[in-house]
Amino acid sequence: MSENLKQPAHKTEKPWGYELLWAKTNDYVGKVLFVRQGEALSLQFHKEKEETLFIESGNCWIETGAQENQLVRTQFHPGDIFHIPPGRLHRITAITDCRIFEVSTPQLNDVVRLEDRYGRK
Repeated sequence: MSENLKQPAHKTEKPWGYELLWAKTNDYVGKVLFVRQGEALSLQFHKEKEETLFIESGNCWIETGAQENQLVRTQFHPGDIFHIPPGRLHRITAITDCRIFEVSTPQLNDVVRLEDRYGRK
């Protein structure tokens, strides 16, 4: 009995670019985030979800902290890796077009947005 091992990726357009969901299991999720130059993801945190980001191409700012008034802004370049534990506030802003590989736990809907330039809640 042969099993079809090929699976399609799922692309979701976002106001800042797009995300390409390429792996989804009960244990982990894999995505590629494409963030256009000058665009930003929301300032957000996750109650349960844990993420690790790998900057594949481009340059971006990542703001992170325990509270909104304690955010630290760090520039990330290709090859840099950033870990986001549950509860950690974070936002990505693209300096140039960026491709970011994200692996995370599978809680895809666990997003609490604190600020969003596109009016999303």
